[in-house]
Amino acid sequence: MTAGAASARTDGPTFAVAFGGGGARGLAHIHVIEALDELGIRPVAIAGTSIGAIMGAALASGMTGKQINAYSRSILSRRAELVARMWSIRPGKLSQIVGGIKVTQFNIERILHAFLPHQVPKTFEELAIPLQVTATDYFGHHMEVFSQGELRPALAASAAVPPVFAPVLLDERTYIDGGMYNPVPFDLLRGKADIVIAVDVVGAPEEVEGRKPTSVDLMFGATQLLMQSIIAHKLEQCPPDVLLRPSVSKYRVLDFLKIDQLMAETAPIKDETKRAVEAVLKAKAAT
Repeated sequence: MTAGAASARTDGPTFAVAFGGGGARGLAHIHVIEALDELGIRPVAIAGTSIGAIMGAALASGMTGKQINAYSRSILSRRAELVARMWSIRPGKLSQIVGGIKVTQFNIERILHAFLPHQVPKTFEELAIPLQVTATDYFGHHMEVFSQGELRPALAASAAVPPVFAPVLLDERTYIDGGMYNPVPFDLLRGKADIVIAVDVVGAPEEVEGRKPTSVDLMFGATQLLMQSIIAHKLEQCPPDVLLRPSVSKYRVLDFLKIDQLMAETAPIKDETKRAVEAVLKAKAAT
């Protein structure tokens, strides 16, 4: 475990964690990771979708919650740093610049290359904790789960949220956001640990008095509703031992610059995580 984390539990039940997709709302995952660190819990398996896959990769690489928190704030809370990184991935050709005006032309692979912490390795095999990353095979009409080989292209495929980012081409297959099929992939962790924790940051549309939803609001809101229906169905089939839902619905997919506000408002999930874990441990000890 990376220096600075609480000592991992050496006895008792094992834990696996599924981090869901939700764009900027996924910054709330950091609170959960910090809570697990403070409880001395080191997951034996991780699954993630979209932003959840990225957070999961950071945890699986050995970063602590505090380190992930500090790294995220060092970029997203400092506009100059953010601009510098975005400038580093600017298109090099006129054709790319013209294409870049279209929302669907943002290249998630280039963005991840500029923003991922250096601790995240190039391959799944270099991770300290096994990680499963979901993506959607657009023309194959199914979910793909990546767990070996190159890591960063898999993260990009998982996070290619339409219409914000262009699809990712891997092995001649076209991939988009893993949340289309599996918004919170806790089902992938069945049998991999004694206790499975799922973190849902999909959120749902919230009514704002005096404000009508824009076409963009409606598009993303409709996607949230579809994802929540998928999650509800999965909860009926194979519920996790712990389900955490930070209060993130007021935030949009690209609200990354609101990190300070989002982190402050979702801070209660940290204590909620600890209480939920302690409750399930007590319940299992009693059986």
